Amino acid sequence: MDRPPPPPGYGGRRAPDQDAAYDARRAGSIRPLREIERGVMPRMAGASYLGPEFDAGSSTYRLKFMRGGSVIWVDVDGRTGAIIGRSGQ
Repeated sequence: MDRPPPPPGYGGRRAPDQDAAYDARRAGSIRPLREIERGVMPRMAGASYLGPEFDAGSSTYRLKFMRGGSVIWVDVDGRTGAIIGRSGQ
């Protein structure tokens, strides 16, 4: 499958986790990232969202947040959207 080109001015290649997430989403094996984020964000009131990581081996997203100088990681099953773990305060 052809991927859309990187944005103008982007000097490098996409990260492998981005490629894996893109391919899994296109295949229908995981939910869209925006849907995952919408399910988690309301539970993270007062925290700043710093972005996602994707693990293709387990089809999980790890969303990173910052609150009061502490990093919070929220692990989400990419297939179901269910929160499966959390670390940090």
